[in-house]
Amino acid sequence: MTAPAAPAPPGGGGRPRVVLSMYPGLEPYALRPEHRAALAEVADLLAPEAVQALPVDRADEVLAAADVVLGHWGCVVLDEAFLARAPRLRMLAYAAGTVRDTVTPATFARDLLVTSGAAANAVPVAEYTVAAVLWANKAVFTERERLRGAELPALPRRHPVGNWGKRIGLVGASHVGRLVVELLRPYHCTVVVADPYLTDEGAAALGVARVELDELLATCDVVSLHAPALPETAGMIGAAELARMMDGATLVNTARGSLVDHDALVAELRAGRLTAVLDVTEPEPLPADHALLHLPTCVVTPHLAGSQGTELARQAELVIEEIRRFAAGEPPLHPVAAADLGRVA
Repeated sequence: MTAPAAPAPPGGGGRPRVVLSMYPGLEPYALRPEHRAALAEVADLLAPEAVQALPVDRADEVLAAADVVLGHWGCVVLDEAFLARAPRLRMLAYAAGTVRDTVTPATFARDLLVTSGAAANAVPVAEYTVAAVLWANKAVFTERERLRGAELPALPRRHPVGNWGKRIGLVGASHVGRLVVELLRPYHCTVVVADPYLTDEGAAALGVARVELDELLATCDVVSLHAPALPETAGMIGAAELARMMDGATLVNTARGSLVDHDALVAELRAGRLTAVLDVTEPEPLPADHALLHLPTCVVTPHLAGSQGTELARQAELVIEEIRRFAAGEPPLHPVAAADLGRVA
């Protein structure tokens, strides 16, 4: 997609005025002092707190003057009512991943520039995924459970343990999926991708083979999910799909819990034919007595693959660069158009 030109900055080149919108209390972590200093070089921050944390009168005052909303997790929804309070608004610079729950048709009807920090948040998710792949191929998770005394069924395995020469299947050529491809290059794996939006030319440019989902499931030692949560992807990995996976394969899910039929997965894990690493579930968190939390063939983590702690700096740097480009009249790095919303995470 060709990046659209940025709207002209306010006042024919003046400094944009920025308001924050995120979960109150997130501000010190999302924008550390060095990030606020960098932002101050290109824009004026109208209030140090998120707009949600301000008294209504003060919130109305800053919104009336704002050119840019710097959004993060917990950002307000940019609907008609909100936009009416922000008549000067020209840009949503979103530091986190998906903007689908933040933008509305009114956002694009206003012709706001919308940018996303999904590319920055994708990096730690891809790192987590690659770590899960490498450990799964070494049978680390199940062997740890054996050492702890767990009674595991005799796990079938089509291929011996190890990472050399393994076939890894990625469901979705998303930001995360593409980074996983790059990070796996040193490990001498074969990577295949199933994605209806990926062309043969795009796959060749990535250095992967494009295959249909059924072939990917049947031939890969690890299947890793990187598809968005959409009505058509809900339960896309169900009983039939899990049954196609090869004996001893591992399912890794860092995308969304709704992609997987949990009951069907529990049945396969109990049988000992498959293993799983899940950073996302449906619901989140799972009830304390849910089988996925207690099966020795499954590792569940509490949706921690995305940016945390020091990793938030990457998102801050990206969103400040987008605001700098807006102020300078340069095209954005990661624009989001209304047409993109049906296929992004």
